[in-house]
Amino acid sequence: MKTLVTGGGGFLGRYIVEQLLERGDEVVVAARGDYPDVTALGARLARGDLALPETAMKACEGADVVFHVAAKAGFWGKYNDFHRANTLATENVVAACKACGVGKLVYTSSPSVVFDNRHHSGCDESYPYPESYESFYPVTKAIAERQVMAANGDDLLTVSLRPHLIWGPRDPHILPGILERARAGKLIQVGDGANMVDMVYVEDAARAHLQAADALQPGSPLAGACYFITQDEPVNLWAWIREILNRLDIEPPRRSISLGTARALGAFMELAWRVLPLKGEPRMTRFLASELALCHHYDISRAKKDFGYRPQWTMAEALERTIPYLRSIIT
Repeated sequence: MKTLVTGGGGFLGRYIVEQLLERGDEVVVAARGDYPDVTALGARLARGDLALPETAMKACEGADVVFHVAAKAGFWGKYNDFHRANTLATENVVAACKACGVGKLVYTSSPSVVFDNRHHSGCDESYPYPESYESFYPVTKAIAERQVMAANGDDLLTVSLRPHLIWGPRDPHILPGILERARAGKLIQVGDGANMVDMVYVEDAARAHLQAADALQPGSPLAGACYFITQDEPVNLWAWIREILNRLDIEPPRRSISLGTARALGAFMELAWRVLPLKGEPRMTRFLASELALCHHYDISRAKKDFGYRPQWTMAEALERTIPYLRSIIT
């Protein structure tokens, strides 16, 4: 196939690019920056901002399949920045796919689009969108996901995947952030430490995208649908974090605060960061507090049934593959 991977220089996008190239597909990477390590693999780079319609149109020319992975993630920032990167860019990619005759669009969404500050224990794709959000990331991703699903039709087949907490080698976000706080003595357990959470190893998340693209055909259940993607092995979040820290000889958190206290602190910090000219990000927000203290794991039986997704590695095996990388970034 001739494929386009938006955000192909990023964490998940890079693994999708590698897997596509490995099986012999042609790959174009759309990104704002320069990624010589990606082009060295054999991909072609199309530089530009997808929030500009002309950039999306040029990138989509000649593609059979588009993997729209590019996004602005995070729990803090300006709404316009999230809207531009997540919602407007997706709107432009959808329009460009239709104008350029692209056959398939695989969109990388997030389980956070349905997160409503309640325990999610085994929820499936029927779980509704909440009426309101406490973070700009999930609200802009939810709008984009709806755009993608609504765009499905005879001229363009679409599917949305919701990989949950992607981690593994080259992770620039989740695990490095935890390690940084722990090494500085600033990591505090939020909640009672009993919350179960599932995640997805990055190579499995990438493989799910390829499997979904291959199975996306006219009349298939994937067309216009969304799917949770996880390792199908929920873990106790804080026990898992402590295991990683112990493996790396880093002091685990000794202090804990209740979810209510953390949310109150988060609300105060959000207000302070909005009103005062404070730099960086608040250490806590209401959204982050809930993510750290509540259960959130999902039923992936639909992905198993509709396109044969099954994790290739267990959580323990994935951790063994990731520990050398984590050691390298702290030494």
